[in-house]
Amino acid sequence: MPKSKSFTAWLKTHAGQSSAIGDLARDVSADPGWPSRRGLPGQRDYLEERGAIPAAVETLERAWTQYEAYRAAQGDA
Repeated sequence: MPKSKSFTAWLKTHAGQSSAIGDLARDVSADPGWPSRRGLPGQRDYLEERGAIPAAVETLERAWTQYEAYRAAQGDA
């Protein structure tokens, strides 16, 4: 079975969506400093350190929940 995508790679596949997760994906795609390898805690800290609104942090957490479901479906969980 193929290895599932990283969270950041998975998120970027949603950049075409008209949704909060799509907005986050576009922001992440455009941010060269995005901490791809820091996991949810590091990415949450990154957003908070930059003054992200609470809704953006909530969107990140919701995206992680969806990503975990994707990984489980891929057999990676």
